[in-house]
Amino acid sequence: MGFQAQQDQWNALDVSRETLDRLQAYGDLLVKWQAKINLVSNSTLDDLWTRHLLDSAQVYPYLPENCKTLVDIGCGAGFPGLVLAIMGVEDVHLVDSDARKMAFVREAARVTETQVTIHNCRIDDLKESGFADVVTSRALANLEKLLSFSAQLRKPDGRCIFLKGRKAEDEIKDARKVWDFDCETEQSLSDPEGQILIIERMTPK
Repeated sequence: MGFQAQQDQWNALDVSRETLDRLQAYGDLLVKWQAKINLVSNSTLDDLWTRHLLDSAQVYPYLPENCKTLVDIGCGAGFPGLVLAIMGVEDVHLVDSDARKMAFVREAARVTETQVTIHNCRIDDLKESGFADVVTSRALANLEKLLSFSAQLRKPDGRCIFLKGRKAEDEIKDARKVWDFDCETEQSLSDPEGQILIIERMTPK
C-alpha cells in the first residue's frame, strides 16, 4: 500500500513525511484487523490510500482557522476524524456505537500516538452539547439527518463538513425543505462523483 498514485494531491495538502508515516501505520493496522473485523468494504482495501485516507485528509483545508474542537459522528474505523487528528487537529471527538470498530480506533490512536476522545455510544446519548467548532461525517446518513445530529453538538457559529457522493445535490434540495443554511460544494479529490459540503449558519425552519 502506498500513496504514490496520489502524490500530487498529498503534496497539495502539504502533509509532512512524519504524518504520512503515521497514516501508513494506521492503514497497515486496518488491513491487519480487517481480516477479523469488517471495518471497511473489502473491495476498497487495494485502494485504501485514496478511498479512505485521502478521502478523509481532503477535509483539512476546509477547517476554519480557529478550529480547536472537531466531532466526527458515525466515525466507523476513524474516517475522517482520526485522519484529521493525525494531521494536527487539536481536540477530536470520535463518535460511533459499534464497539468493535471503536476498539480498533483506540488501538489505531495508540499506534499512531494520536490523542483523541472516543465516545462509544449513539449520537443522541452524548452528554456534551454545543461544543464543536466543526462537525464532520462520512457515509452515515442523508444531509437532513446529519444537520439534525449536528445541531446538538456544534457551537452556534460552528461549521459542518460532510463528504457526499453523486446524490449530494438532491440531498441539499431535500434538506432545504427543513433547514435554512449556507452551503459551499467542492469537488472531491478521491472520487470523481464525490462532493465536499461545507455548511454554515444552519437554522431549522
